[in-house]
Amino acid sequence: MNSEIETQIRECESRLYAAMLASDVAELDALIADDLLFAGPTGELATKAMDLELHRTGATKFHEFVPKELTMRIWNENFVLVSAKIFLRGTYLGNAFAGDYRYMRVWRKGENGWQIAGGSVSMMV
Repeated sequence: MNSEIETQIRECESRLYAAMLASDVAELDALIADDLLFAGPTGELATKAMDLELHRTGATKFHEFVPKELTMRIWNENFVLVSAKIFLRGTYLGNAFAGDYRYMRVWRKGENGWQIAGGSVSMMV
């Protein structure tokens, strides 16, 4: 069962990366839980609505997105913790950024399939 869940989560992560790079709001909407809580790189707390709006308006734009590592801990058939190291280059609220970032995500399986219920991102120095 764990290898099946790992395969499913890796597929979800791939979908997420493509959606973030393309600012595909419909796909992000499908992958993010309505009750998401996410801590951004400066510690600010974001919701699903806030994240989708940043992509919809172009306030968040990724120009380069290079996954470097992915580690996961499968807690049970409904919860998985993922750590992803990703090189990002883009803009956020008009400010350019580039570097390696560490994402921590909690994937939860519910009636809408696997969705991100929580997480955080920080720049690696």
